[in-house]
Amino acid sequence: MDSTATDRFDASRFEASRNRLASLAYRLLGSATDAEDAVQDAFLHWQAADRQRIKVPEAWLTKVVTNLCLDRLRSAQARRERTVGAWLPEPLLDGDPMLGPADTFEQRESVSLAVLTLMERLSPLERAVYVLREAFSYSHAEIAEILDLTESASQQHLHRARRRITAARRGGGEADPASARRIVEEFLAAASSGRTERLVALLTDDATAISDGAGLTEKLQRYDTPQRIAAVVRAGFKPTPAKRRLAGGTPGIHYARVNGAPAILFVIGDQAIGAVTFDITGGKIATVRGIAAPTRLVRLTEAWRQHGPDAPLITQW
Repeated sequence: MDSTATDRFDASRFEASRNRLASLAYRLLGSATDAEDAVQDAFLHWQAADRQRIKVPEAWLTKVVTNLCLDRLRSAQARRERTVGAWLPEPLLDGDPMLGPADTFEQRESVSLAVLTLMERLSPLERAVYVLREAFSYSHAEIAEILDLTESASQQHLHRARRRITAARRGGGEADPASARRIVEEFLAAASSGRTERLVALLTDDATAISDGAGLTEKLQRYDTPQRIAAVVRAGFKPTPAKRRLAGGTPGIHYARVNGAPAILFVIGDQAIGAVTFDITGGKIATVRGIAAPTRLVRLTEAWRQHGPDAPLITQW
């Protein structure tokens, strides 16, 4: 095989792993953009390596991507950007290959916005061990090789990660999709009609709402009582000419699934301009997240354009 043919063959081996590597990087970083950058950096490492000496390409690439992501998590820039109160994960439309694997509850949960947010409380090594074990089912021996740890250290990191996430996790299990959609549609109807008492009834007693302020504020906006959330939601969902000018038009509101959870998307033409996601526990809404920073919706919009959406719940907001 000549060098050109060898390069093509090696490139195809990398491409066969790209989606898995991207889903690993997304779980580690919580950002599709950063995950794509990490995978591209791994490709450059792959091209520069003596590939004849790489016995198990999948293992080698997993180690490279994991360590590239750890470098990003440890960087001074990342620490500034991801300070508590200033960061939300990037939402992805269900069906995006970056959300895989999704065969088990643990795999699906590891890519939920709730757990991606909770993983910010972990050290980079705890996060890496948690993702490699829970989402990709690597053994502690394999994780030790990837992270240059002992098996005992890997086990300890996993124990601490599970304990911290379990302690902070709200509710449990997966909401029935049909029930979740019904609750979200009720929420939207109440928000649109101004029925704040109905909004309060749909929320758990300890519900929280988080908004990125469309990227216009440095810190996230947080609301921690059902009454306050209902008032803010009612005000936010009330259309005005000023809001439409800011949005760039009159959006339709669609139901969607984002990171495995029910959501509504504000869409103008084929452009998603906002996403509101919901965590549902015991038939009520426990968490509402509003994400409208344009840089956080690029990949979701690309997927939406290929989605073939259902009719909007509200045609013109």
